[in-house]
Amino acid sequence: MGKPTGFLEIDRKLAPKRAVSERVNDYKEIELLNTPEETVAQASRCMDCGTPFCHHGCPLGNIIPEFNDAVYEQNWKYAYDILSTTNNFPEFTGRICPAPCESSCVLGINKPAVAIELIEKSIIEKAFSEGWVIPFIPKTRTGYKVAVIGSGPAGLAAAAQLNKAGHLVTVYERADQIGGLLRYGIPDFKLDKTVVTRRVEVMKLEGITFITNANIGSSEKLSHLTNNFDAVLVATGSTTPRFISAKGNDAVGIFPAMEFLSQQNKRNASISLEVNHRGEPYVNKDIKATGKHVVIIGGGDTGSDCVGTSNRHKAASITQIEVMPKPPVDRASNTPWPNWPNMLRTSTSHDEGVERLWSISLQEFVKNEKGELEALIIGDIVYNMNDGKMEQEVINMRKIPCDLALIAAGFLHTDHGSLFEQLITLGVKSDERGNLIADSTYQSDNEKVFIAGDARRGQSLVVWAISEGREAARNIDLYLMGKTSLEGKTVSSFDVMVK
Repeated sequence: MGKPTGFLEIDRKLAPKRAVSERVNDYKEIELLNTPEETVAQASRCMDCGTPFCHHGCPLGNIIPEFNDAVYEQNWKYAYDILSTTNNFPEFTGRICPAPCESSCVLGINKPAVAIELIEKSIIEKAFSEGWVIPFIPKTRTGYKVAVIGSGPAGLAAAAQLNKAGHLVTVYERADQIGGLLRYGIPDFKLDKTVVTRRVEVMKLEGITFITNANIGSSEKLSHLTNNFDAVLVATGSTTPRFISAKGNDAVGIFPAMEFLSQQNKRNASISLEVNHRGEPYVNKDIKATGKHVVIIGGGDTGSDCVGTSNRHKAASITQIEVMPKPPVDRASNTPWPNWPNMLRTSTSHDEGVERLWSISLQEFVKNEKGELEALIIGDIVYNMNDGKMEQEVINMRKIPCDLALIAAGFLHTDHGSLFEQLITLGVKSDERGNLIADSTYQSDNEKVFIAGDARRGQSLVVWAISEGREAARNIDLYLMGKTSLEGKTVSSFDVMVK
């Protein structure tokens, strides 16, 4: 504990952000870097608790008090060494993770939590600027070959770990660029794609092979991989969007949020809009919010990303509707510390301008005579007690203008296309939700096929995907070698207590 009184003397302070009037005119990252001195001050707020609940809150088990202390001592190289033992990509999580570690911070019981995410980002950017992030090239190779299908955070984390163990790794990506969700799901103003490319280039130098436009199951049969590789990891994510079954949902002007977001990422990179983020031809190549009345259906992070992108398109109006009630401003009593809190979250996109509506039921998509979307009929959801039972009622029905509806209501399961069908043929099973089944070792019923990330657990966080990729790689290494030197998730004293 570098400064015992730091949490008493210094207030939580996050990184500065670019002015709204400036940032809505481009797609550059909103958040700026702290100065080293500011980050050191924030690190001094860590109390180095006897039981660091932040370990439990982090899906990766990051060793947070230790790297905070190293930053406070201005031993940045040591801080990077600590952080990189548990997290392959701090530059991603430091930008887009909702920071469950901060929700579990002991200081957060009665004061603002330690700014862990900011410190993490500061460490990795310092490491890149100082040249400490260098390719890890194994001294010896095992001779085993592993195929990874999907280059999102789970696939990339697994590839990095498997290469570290000395295996020959080939990553197959059906899109035209590596990164999966990181490349085509997250807007550039939150995660600049040079950050993704920078990491991929390091991984290439480590000896990992990347193959794009590789739609396994279609352009290449899955059996080719199972016959020619010693193990196959499926990390294809959860990409099947949830659609709205309201009347008129066939109107022209209704699109999945990811189609909208991925198109803009391609425009920013000057990439042709011939195929979408799934490697399929676009049905509509020009989904833009410019001059339109946009309604975003869904109140989560994806919906927020649509708000920010629509603001940059110069939409006529932006409304975000959510079926759930408005959360309280402060942590709700039903999610006490150290649980992930139920509370109102306002993103940088919301700060740029949007009308947010809560407890809304979408009743109908209204079409004009050409079949084009022109309005929505919505109502307010209220709950009434009737004979001891809580019943839902929709009141205050009204029409709001809308000629572009973006569905950001989450994802159902992994893609059930030809790859899925071939996995089932090879003995891999799926659950009632449509996700692929693997046991606690991430191994499916086909011993050569492993599953990790959202394809296994369903829609989740990037930090969970990285954790799944790392754990799957460890189990693949154990399967191939009979032993493994790869690090598992750090077990905290809190984890031991709750078991």
